[in-house]
Amino acid sequence: MSTSTISLDQLIAWLSRFRDLVTEKQSYLTELDSAIGDADHGSNMVRGMNAVVEKIGAEPATAADALLKSVGMTLVTSVGGASGPLYGTLFLRMGVNAGPVTELDAAALGAALRAGLEGVVARGKAEAGDKTMFDAIAPALDAWDAAVADGADVAAAASVALTAADKGRLATEPLVARKGRASYLGERSAGHIDPGATSSTLLFQALVDTVTS
Repeated sequence: MSTSTISLDQLIAWLSRFRDLVTEKQSYLTELDSAIGDADHGSNMVRGMNAVVEKIGAEPATAADALLKSVGMTLVTSVGGASGPLYGTLFLRMGVNAGPVTELDAAALGAALRAGLEGVVARGKAEAGDKTMFDAIAPALDAWDAAVADGADVAAAASVALTAADKGRLATEPLVARKGRASYLGERSAGHIDPGATSSTLLFQALVDTVTS
């Protein structure tokens, strides 16, 4: 299987693998969200990604933009709280950026992910250090872009992005939340890893699993 590009079938496999990972980690995501949120991040992500896998199985897309937009709309309409709109926007913006193609190279996939993050920022107004999914995705994409500039393919870029995402995720633990329900806790939000940053890291883990299998 090629690692220099990611095909439409691999994008579908990525989404399916992400569904599997959030299902495997549902209890952990719920545990994290119990400390600083509504204790529903795990169940929300599982419900949303189950709906995504069902939708893309029933209505197969023939191009990346249609696939990713379908994913985004499904998450917006099936997931409550902040997760649905934020993850939905991520995939919707990715679809717009990707365009009607059936294959993306590392630079194109990185650009699509970057456009997705910009959508998340526009919707959630998150910045570095707010203790949100931004704190995992932003450093991951910085690492991705640097790797691509050095000639990395999709698999290599995804690998360094995962490492950076996980580092960003762990770095949310001492932070005091400035966004979302966790911000209501003030100083008491420190000492807990952010659940959104954790599920975002699983998104990159799923990508690595997909393009290196």
